[in-house]
Amino acid sequence: MKQLRIATAQFQAADGDKDDNLKAIEHLSALAKADGAELVCFHECCISGYTFLETLSRKEIEHLAEPVPEGPSTKRLVTIARKVGLSIGAGLVEVHEGKLYNTFVVVSPEGFVARHRKLHAFISDTLTCGDSYTVFSHLGCTFGILICYDNNLPENVRMTAMMGADIILMPHVTGCLQSPMPGRGTVAPEIWHNRELDPVRCRQEFDGPKGRGWILRWLPTRAWENGVFAVYANPIGVEGGTIKPGGSLILDPYGEILVECRKLGDEVVTATLDPAKRGLASGPSYIKARRPELYGMMVEPNPHLGPDRRPDVWWKKRGRSPETER
Repeated sequence: MKQLRIATAQFQAADGDKDDNLKAIEHLSALAKADGAELVCFHECCISGYTFLETLSRKEIEHLAEPVPEGPSTKRLVTIARKVGLSIGAGLVEVHEGKLYNTFVVVSPEGFVARHRKLHAFISDTLTCGDSYTVFSHLGCTFGILICYDNNLPENVRMTAMMGADIILMPHVTGCLQSPMPGRGTVAPEIWHNRELDPVRCRQEFDGPKGRGWILRWLPTRAWENGVFAVYANPIGVEGGTIKPGGSLILDPYGEILVECRKLGDEVVTATLDPAKRGLASGPSYIKARRPELYGMMVEPNPHLGPDRRPDVWWKKRGRSPETER
């Protein structure tokens, strides 16, 4: 890879308002370009909105969905990229051959570059799970893309790294969710809405185990154990009726934070990625030290997945089981 200046952003997306969200993407992209960025990463489904999809019927989601790359939002992203002068990664709902996907696209001033369909689609059973990893060359580097829960499984990040990725774009919509883990849970909307008068209370909620504390338990490990740069993007503020903590950041191959969004509002931050760190990090040596002859169980059929490849946690949340869906 070559030395690269890259940015990640956080913003409060509007549910279903593509025009407003694309305006925010353009504004933050311009700020990233002014700071020397060659590519800026935005969060999962930032063009359409994400969490509110859970409340929509298939017909309503189809109304939001677009083909990629010929759809209007991808074309507008290209227009923004050309106007601002950098590459952009952003998420939307894609429709392809009658199926709906949670998709992340990367475009440049020259046009469409790549797309990734989320491997572990949640939020709505009308969304189909993707079936392949995404690795591509761009800007003198090799990129991978994994969306939100895709990154929770170490195997997905390891496979993307083994396919040659130097940098993995990791768009999310996460944090401040109910969980049995101590300290986890939602953030009361009034704490967010009162953030200007009481920023300390809001920051305490976002920095603790509900947000930053949880992400830093595991996400840096994904970068470290594979020796890759990780570009994490997450929304901030109201997201589908929930509150999200932002905290977009960029990690180096040692799992160290290079830059991080810390504002209680829209923000973009930029870092310079040093290719020398890829050669010095431990991750590539761990990949070379693997003993796949011992890993037979890892590739056996998974009984915990339903017919559409969703894990049992998805079905339990809805009072169903993969077995009854077969």
